[in-house]
Amino acid sequence: MITEKNMLYLAQIHKNDFLQQYQLRLLARQEDDYVWSTISEETLILLGKESKLTENVLVLVKLSPEGDIESMEDATNWILDMVENYLTVGVTPEFLKQEAENAEQWRQSLTLQNQDLSRRTLELEARREKIKALEESLTKDQSNDNQSNDHQNET
Repeated sequence: MITEKNMLYLAQIHKNDFLQQYQLRLLARQEDDYVWSTISEETLILLGKESKLTENVLVLVKLSPEGDIESMEDATNWILDMVENYLTVGVTPEFLKQEAENAEQWRQSLTLQNQDLSRRTLELEARREKIKALEESLTKDQSNDNQSNDHQNET
């Protein structure tokens, strides 16, 4: 489950009454700078019997590639920062979905416009070729007519 690099997780502290120890339940994993994925299977990490921990608190945990806890901090400020940066301006999942749909519609529209432009360019090129062929044919006919007239004038 854990990759080679250090991973940041959002976790919740629980007390395991059977073992009389605190444990972390991993809730989400950071995939990229602004991309997180939820962890659907229950993943627990034992913390020990530390008395400083409070049950149900959300924390940010950095794990080493071996699964060792490198750092752990209260997630309150991180969550408030997310609320301030995203939720106060109305960036909701529905908004993001709508924006993605709009972007896809624009992409499709641009693709159709590009195809139409390409078709018109080909049509124009074909017309240009026809005009060029007609001009050459006219020039050739005029040249032949001039030669015929010259030949008739000589006789």
